[in-house]
Amino acid sequence: MKKLMIMGAGIYQVPLIKRAKEMGIYTIVVSIPGNYPGFALADQVCYENTVDYERILEVAKREQIDGIVTAGTDVAVITIGKVCDELGLPGLSFAAAKVSSNKILMKEKYEQYGVRTARFRRLRFDDDMYAIAAELQLPLMFKAVDSSGSRGIIRVDSTEDFEEARRIVRETSRTDEYIIEEFVEGEEFGAQAFVLNGEVKFILPHGDYVFHGDTGVPVGHFAPYLLSDEIIADAREQLALAVKAMGLNNCAINADFILKDGKTYVLELGGRSGATCLAELVSIYYGYDYYEKLILAALGEPVDFPKEHAVPNASMLLRSETDGVITAIENQNAPDPDIYEIQFDYQVGDRVKKFHVGPHRIGHVITKGETLDVAVKKLHEALDKIHITVEEIK
Repeated sequence: MKKLMIMGAGIYQVPLIKRAKEMGIYTIVVSIPGNYPGFALADQVCYENTVDYERILEVAKREQIDGIVTAGTDVAVITIGKVCDELGLPGLSFAAAKVSSNKILMKEKYEQYGVRTARFRRLRFDDDMYAIAAELQLPLMFKAVDSSGSRGIIRVDSTEDFEEARRIVRETSRTDEYIIEEFVEGEEFGAQAFVLNGEVKFILPHGDYVFHGDTGVPVGHFAPYLLSDEIIADAREQLALAVKAMGLNNCAINADFILKDGKTYVLELGGRSGATCLAELVSIYYGYDYYEKLILAALGEPVDFPKEHAVPNASMLLRSETDGVITAIENQNAPDPDIYEIQFDYQVGDRVKKFHVGPHRIGHVITKGETLDVAVKKLHEALDKIHITVEEIK
């Protein structure tokens, strides 16, 4: 029986664990202790920090694993790269993983390879940020270089907000550096892709529903993303160039873009599948189980990515507007073939947080349809029939 190490035990890893089990694969789930749903599904649980790659490497060697994979999170990507290199497993390299997990290294590679991206500067926390920022144009984005899930990313419109922005970034970061870059005014969208044996097997652009707090946080997605052939070709070109610049190979790709004046600017690429129902978006659109593809690729098994299907679909996270305790969950939706999935991450009595970043989600709704308009209409109809009551904690 094949042994697969799955990094993380949270909501985004649960479908990966379930599919691996259905495929008859022995699952070793790695995560710090906590109330994570993936633990109950695993064949074996390893209570370790997924960023401690030396310790995870020891476990991987001892267990003689056949593959290592994650979904929906950047946190464990460096560890995956380290284990793949040391054990000769399929997957992205340690060098590429470090680039994909560090915004400074990533931006420097983009600059080196001519990837279209925002102008930026690299700073230490004790640098004169006012002098360095004067080389760029407001508004600016202050970013922790090693964050994920939109944490430690702040838009700043005035120099009066610099100190607070730096404080927030410093609290999020595990390094002594951060990055500031010009804010590119445009339409945010993304793409899912997979690169296998040096070849980008597919690129699926998708639209994003964005929550605007300290920065834009995706709260849902839809496909297809209706762009002209010229813009789609440009996005594909920039993604392929960014993949080459970062050295990404044998891994899923989660790409964030900004469309400005008909040109695609690359915000960043991650060497893993996207969160916020993006693996499901790929599965529905192309008509296969994308989690299964991730697993087969991680094990070095033959895998293809057919593109004959094109099923429009849309998704949205369920969110709370306040910190509090759930006192009621009401779902008035009847069974419907166009409602792909309604999921509640919490139950009555559970504490939840006011939504600021992706991990604050309390569930999701995914719909599909013959056209994108039908899928989106069904999404909003389904959302209107869901009522979650949260009693505020003061």
